Amino acid sequence: MTRRVAAAAAALVSTGVLALSGCGVLDGTETIGVAMPTESSERWITDGETLADGLEGAGYEVDLRYAGDDIAQYRQADQVQEMIDDGVELLIVAAVDGAGLVDQLAAAEAAGIPVIAYDRLLLDSEHVDHYVTFDNYGVGVAQAQALLRGLGVVDADGAPTGDGGPYNIELFAGSLDDNNALIFWEGAMDTLRPYLDDGTLRVPSGQTEVAFAETYRWSEDTARDRMGSLLSQYYDDGTELHGVLSPYDGISRGVIAALGLWGIGPTLDEGLPVVTGQDAEAGSVQLMRQDMQHSTIFKDTRVLADRAVDAALAYLDGGEPEVTDTTTYDNRVKVVPTYTLDIETVYRRDIEEVLVASGYLTEEEISAG
Repeated sequence: MTRRVAAAAAALVSTGVLALSGCGVLDGTETIGVAMPTESSERWITDGETLADGLEGAGYEVDLRYAGDDIAQYRQADQVQEMIDDGVELLIVAAVDGAGLVDQLAAAEAAGIPVIAYDRLLLDSEHVDHYVTFDNYGVGVAQAQALLRGLGVVDADGAPTGDGGPYNIELFAGSLDDNNALIFWEGAMDTLRPYLDDGTLRVPSGQTEVAFAETYRWSEDTARDRMGSLLSQYYDDGTELHGVLSPYDGISRGVIAALGLWGIGPTLDEGLPVVTGQDAEAGSVQLMRQDMQHSTIFKDTRVLADRAVDAALAYLDGGEPEVTDTTTYDNRVKVVPTYTLDIETVYRRDIEEVLVASGYLTEEEISAG
């Protein structure tokens, strides 16, 4: 079964695990297993397709599967185990639950199958050979800087303007079963903490711990509901909300939807709070063009996929992939050799130059209506 058939089937099958028996070698061609967390996010669909294109271009078959963010039924664990049983030559895994594949990683090691963690660190296992990701701490720093810039606390160069506020903000984090969520949070809070300590920033809800700020499964609906609850509990007396730290565009859209339902906005010029984001998803870039979402973090996943393909080919050729970081990414059992990529903050005026001119998004994709 080619990856295109597998991907189409994954989008159609809502329960159970795809039956892809015998995919290890097809017509003498070696197969690479690619496990993505969900097909509900445009980001992960693009990542899967780009990985598959690169590997197929190098002459390999690709078994690409999406797990539907389904942790209760252990779908991704079952998918990865089936890939191992089918005799794939290598695994590239973006985990639903970073700690949920320990047994499968041990099975891959026993079968001599190299494992590359893709953007999300695989936790609690020594059987992770390589990790490709972005500067995740830098993402958190950049999001916090964008929030401060939108509030006017720092200028375009990140230098303090002397504006002491005070500004009311609320904080959102990602899903805590994804190690990246903790790193994003750390980078953001390290950047915001001096302004929280001196009173420039205030959090009226008092929810400044990551456990309270978590958005399980990075869900837009969950973010919308939490934002609505925060508004009801802490802003019903007329207290003004000035900004929201959001670590992901889907969360940002949920936050903005809740603000709209509360009658705030509808644009930044008309009182909508500064809302950050990440991943440069088309839906959020549309909101940026409409002066609703303030910013996003662009992580060129095409480059990430290319780097993962390069790492895979290095292993398959009997070598070792290039590593840029041997100290940062501790998965609680070992420090995983890592290749990190740079990120870029995108504001409204940067959309055409950074996202469209590079071919990452098309005008059609980001044109509202």
